[in-house]
Amino acid sequence: MSTTSKQAEDHMQSAELQHPGGHHAPHGHEEQHMQSPAILTDIVIGMSDGLTVPFALAAGLSGAVPQSQHHLIWIAGLAEIAAGSIAMGLGGYLAGRTEMDHYNSELKREYEEVDRVPERERDEVREFFSGLGLSSDLQDQAVEEMTKDKDKWVDFMMKYELGLDKPDPRRARKSAFNIGFSYVIGGLIPLSPYFFISDTLTGLKLSAIITLGCLFVFGYFKSKLTGVSPLGGAIRVMIIGALAAGFAFAVARAIQQ
Repeated sequence: MSTTSKQAEDHMQSAELQHPGGHHAPHGHEEQHMQSPAILTDIVIGMSDGLTVPFALAAGLSGAVPQSQHHLIWIAGLAEIAAGSIAMGLGGYLAGRTEMDHYNSELKREYEEVDRVPERERDEVREFFSGLGLSSDLQDQAVEEMTKDKDKWVDFMMKYELGLDKPDPRRARKSAFNIGFSYVIGGLIPLSPYFFISDTLTGLKLSAIITLGCLFVFGYFKSKLTGVSPLGGAIRVMIIGALAAGFAFAVARAIQQ
């Protein structure tokens, strides 16, 4: 690798500043950057809905179903979990496919532009290096080095011009499974007391204690991963779940009366 390419690469790396966990910058300064892997994003999506929706449904049914038919609560809850996990998983799959299709579409367009208007694409590469503070001579040399290989040139444009990294080809299937499975696990938590307790209101109270506790813990760690106040995020998630369940219970009771 030439000296010019090495200098340009050093500038690019310092501009990017995206390293998992932590990044040791020059002069011993350690920079911490919070990044959430795709699987954690999927779990957050699945668990948040899985904990909240079946909880609200069970609370609503607890306010409407008579004691003699308490089994309808967990039957309806299981049906909702099955349908919800499929719907959520399908949503994750479609989102993953859309991301991949968008990347491939932009990749094809970028190759066409490199072939059709190479000078304009070179100017865009030069603008990038200019923004990094390279001198005119170094910009020219860096552009020459970067545009020798068409594939590397296009990859560079995809990442630094469009801000697109190549998605995992298996991302759609992984996302569908992760979200759907997380929804099932989350949904079984508020429903579990109704499997063992015949009194609907007692089941609701126990479900509320367990679910709100799980929502608090879930909100705490989710907020910690996303870099916001863990305590505030935990309380916010717990309040949302409580409001959803309380509203569903109140509506069911009002309709019943």
